Amino acid sequence: MSESSFQDDVLTELGDDKLTEIAGLLGTDTNGARDTVAATVGAMTGDLQQKADADDDDGNEVRQAFAEVTQAPLEGVATLGGGLGGLLSGGMMAGVLAKVSKPVANAVSKKTGIPAPTVARVIEMLIPVLLAVFAKRAAGKAGGAGAGAPSAAGAESPIPSPGAVPGAAGAAPGAGGGLGDLLGQILGGGKK
Repeated sequence: MSESSFQDDVLTELGDDKLTEIAGLLGTDTNGARDTVAATVGAMTGDLQQKADADDDDGNEVRQAFAEVTQAPLEGVATLGGGLGGLLSGGMMAGVLAKVSKPVANAVSKKTGIPAPTVARVIEMLIPVLLAVFAKRAAGKAGGAGAGAPSAAGAESPIPSPGAVPGAAGAAPGAGGGLGDLLGQILGGGKK
């Protein structure tokens, strides 16, 4: 398979300096930090996938956040989902990631023995990296598959579902082939 896994993309985006910083935070070497990051990313993406598949408020929120990530960024304009703070902090997706961070920190802590507050600090460092990888993967899906109509911003929409309209986040929340599928495509090998 020529596609790299989601964890590999996160580690690449993270870079050696941040990985060394995480290793120092964890009191381990870079291999230990790499393992912890992989476990944390796997737990986060698994939780996101599970929530995206649910037909409830959490599922709608995750699908809307991914719709926001897949839209071409508007320059100089605040998006509805995030406002000005959203542009600076990753918008709705940053909020979704923050919401899953505590349960993920607890789960990773139980699995690894690393204290949950330490894992939570690692997650705080990972959120901007995750946002960057989500955006890059969404942009790659848009350019590679050509599956979408031009959006209002002039870029192709990576949303593959005929029922999902660019800009209408969560337009078909319970329908298959929508944003939940896009989430699976963006995460690729990241879920367990």
